Amino acid sequence: MSKPKLQIIVLFQNLGDQETYFARSPTPPLSGILVAGQTPDIVDVDVHHEMVRPIDYDTDADIIALSFMDYCSPHAYDVAARFRKLGKTVVAGGKYTSTFPEMVQPHFDTIVVGESERIWPQVVEDLVAGKQKARYDAPFAPPLDGIPPPRYDLVESKYTAPMVTEATRGCPYTCSFCQLMVQPAPFRKRPIEDVIADLTATEKLPFHRRKLAMLYDNNLGGDVEYAKDLLREIAKIKLWGLATQFSFDCLHDDEYIDLLAKAGGVTAFIGLESLNEPSLLSVHKKQNRVEEYQELFAKMKERGILTFTGMMLALDEDTPEYYESMPERLEEIDPSAILLSISIPIPGTPFHKKVVEEGRLIDEDLSHYEGDHLVLRPKHVTPKQVFDAFRRVNSTFYSRKNILRRWWRVVTAFRERNPFRWIFRIGVITAVFAELSIFQKDHAEQRVYIIDPDAHR
Repeated sequence: MSKPKLQIIVLFQNLGDQETYFARSPTPPLSGILVAGQTPDIVDVDVHHEMVRPIDYDTDADIIALSFMDYCSPHAYDVAARFRKLGKTVVAGGKYTSTFPEMVQPHFDTIVVGESERIWPQVVEDLVAGKQKARYDAPFAPPLDGIPPPRYDLVESKYTAPMVTEATRGCPYTCSFCQLMVQPAPFRKRPIEDVIADLTATEKLPFHRRKLAMLYDNNLGGDVEYAKDLLREIAKIKLWGLATQFSFDCLHDDEYIDLLAKAGGVTAFIGLESLNEPSLLSVHKKQNRVEEYQELFAKMKERGILTFTGMMLALDEDTPEYYESMPERLEEIDPSAILLSISIPIPGTPFHKKVVEEGRLIDEDLSHYEGDHLVLRPKHVTPKQVFDAFRRVNSTFYSRKNILRRWWRVVTAFRERNPFRWIFRIGVITAVFAELSIFQKDHAEQRVYIIDPDAHR
């Protein structure tokens, strides 16, 4: 007899049938393939990323598992309703489900609250036996040992780098806008041998798809000594390129940056959030120092590591003068790529509580809480000034001339004595640099420039 089929769908946007958008992201989300790796062999499992392809409601899957964040919840409810009408059993999981289970529960047959590793196999067994419960609660912040490798073989070919995993969960900092502040958990580390097992569980991938990887940690440098030990082990794998995420303060540690380069580090996502010191202080981002940005980014370029930085608009201390200065100041500090977004008061965070208490929340439609819409009333700038700044900063930064200038600055700054290694490394850097630039430019043009700022008055 054939096995029941489980399809895990990772939702991406609030996509209606008439308005679709598929991102040009080089890497997939981690959640779907991580859960697929934890799924027992009593079902056939498939993973579907809405980021790159539309949902197929004609699927022959018996069980549909949806993973989604807060801004996708209205979309998730619609998707679940359509599948349930077709007789499918629909399960919900993910951060929003875990944070607000009472709101999600009515729309699904079963929900999974918390981190899946300790309970997902039992959920699947119960689903197959027809004995599933309406709700499964995982233990809070369990140890991270023994997690099976993600199912890289289920990642769509549209992604350049299918190998994504994590070494840690959480962050020691308390930025008031961060989703981690909704239900704060201790910073936890996986055994290093488990992370290496993930990065070498690649036998089903073609050779070239085994050589690029990303660590999706919220802050890999939350324990910098652990991170150094991990990077030493990753270096032995001889990856072509490794992408990471960590806090800005890690750049003070030269040994950490050297080890990152030796491990194949090619790009690092760092949350700058702002070039305006008062704006950083308003969201408790005390680990960043604006006056250090330029010097520490130069260290990264010397080692051939691209800096991919998160930047937010509509923070409480933003001013028109700051927005006018942003293109020039970005040119000075010289990040390789920026992820520009509009600040989001995520429900449950201290930032959200503050905005509500001050009567500045102007939009409660969760589908707009994705960083492209303005859902709060800024203190010192108008909605039009926010959207004008977004367009001016993003279009200036990602103009062809400026893209080429930044690429050239990385190429000329990179120090490598071996000419063959220099040539190979520059090739990898160029490919990743192009992917990041195309992804961010495309997203801004398709998702943000079309928004009418007058609707946010």
